Parts: sequence; C-alpha cells; structure tokens
Amino acid sequence: MKGLLVVDSATRLGATARGAVVVCGSHGALYPAWLAAHARVRAVVLNDAGIGRHSAGIAGVAWLANFGIAACAVDYRTAPIANGEAMLDSGVVTTVNDVAATHGCLPGHTCRQVAKCLIENTPEPENHEIPEIGETRLRIGNTGHREVWALDSVSLARAEDRRAILVTGSHGALLGGKPSDAMLAVDVFAAFFNDAGGGKDEAGYARLPVLDKRGIAAATVSCNTARIGDGRSTYDTGVISRVNAVARRLDLKEGMSAREAVARLVGLG
Repeated sequence: MKGLLVVDSATRLGATARGAVVVCGSHGALYPAWLAAHARVRAVVLNDAGIGRHSAGIAGVAWLANFGIAACAVDYRTAPIANGEAMLDSGVVTTVNDVAATHGCLPGHTCRQVAKCLIENTPEPENHEIPEIGETRLRIGNTGHREVWALDSVSLARAEDRRAILVTGSHGALLGGKPSDAMLAVDVFAAFFNDAGGGKDEAGYARLPVLDKRGIAAATVSCNTARIGDGRSTYDTGVISRVNAVARRLDLKEGMSAREAVARLVGLG
C-alpha cells in the first residue's frame, strides 16, 4: 500500500517514517509510542503484547492521542510480536485510540483494514513538541564480581555489561523471527525479558533458545506480573514463565520470582 511503512521494531524508525502510516512489530507500551511520535509518523499500529500488568502493552496507544496521532494495537494471539509483516498479514485489532476511532478504526478490524483506513483518512498530525520520557538504566546491585542492571530496553545494553545480569522490560521475541537478530550484542551472564503473553507461534519466548547457543542464561517473566517496557517492574514483581537450558542448569525455574532468580545468580560467584 502506498504510504505504508512496515517495520519489526520502533527502534528502527528512520527518516522514511515521517508522515507514513506505520505497522510496527513493537509492543504498544510508552517507549515505542514515543519513538513513533519522535519519528513524526502519521499513524501507527503496534502489538498489544498480551496487554498485561496495568495494561502496559497498550499504554502508548492511548498516549499518542495527546498529540493527535492515530494508533491501534493488534491481538498478540493473532500475530507474533516483533514481526511487522506478520502483523499486516494476520493481525486483528484489539485496541484503538480516540483519534483512530474518529477516523473509522474499530476493534475487530484486521491490521490490513485499519492500515488502509488510516492511509485514506488520517491527516498528518500537527507538529507538537514531544516531551522527553527516555528509558532508564538502573543499577540494582553490584557484588564486586557481577553487576545487575534493570533496563527498560535491551537496546540500552553496553559493552561494559559483559558478564552482567540484565533485567529488561523488552519482549523475548526475535525481530522478524530471525535468529540472527536477538538484539543483544553483548555476551552478558544472564538476561530477563517480558514474555508479551507468549502469543502466536510462542514468539514471546523466541530469544531463549538463541541465547542458549551463546551460553547466556535467559528467562521470561509473565506479562501479567510485570509491566512490559519497564525493567524495574520486571525485577520488582516479575514471575518467571520460561527459562532456557543454561538458566535451568543454574537452578532457575518457572514460577520463581525474578528477584529470587537474580539473587541466586548473584550468589553463584
């Protein structure tokens, strides 16, 4: 469709996003919505990531209405998160903001239907000033031999995090479903993600076996126990929904709190 841009992650929105209707594989929490607003998109469709704790998976969809930007989210069960093309092909909408609703988008429409509707009906938003919200890196602990960081996004990992424990708000999916794109360039000791409800094709767990091959312990927490996009929430209230083989050998298991899991990993010396 002319005027449509399809991407797997909001972190990859560039100059071509300006004025476009974007179907984006990212979750619908605040940070991807903020990236879309900064890219000056005309409208955006995101993944509802299971909606989850405090409705974090769609919080950004509502927030975008403040700037006149139409936004929708598709059901995580109908299209794998982090895969824009799959969302366009099979996604079914669960959530629309007031701007999108005004222009004819409704829950139950397919992703392709709302994309067409948004292209045909939405004007470019006014040039509002977008407030800075940023993402956070918060040190949880440092035992002298292994640091622990809470990151709202795994994209905030740094070279110096090698052998650290990262507790992230990111989803556990692979961009475009490609094993080559685990979005973790650093060989950390362990990493925690949000499972985004698991979703279609269990996309929300897909990073775990890929990180196994790199010797990285990895786990997801249930989206119903922690706010997606919020690393501190993953640590404070997250409950593990799945672990990879490396994590299991380190005695991590499903049903364990993220806090307990981190304490166990820190204690390994």
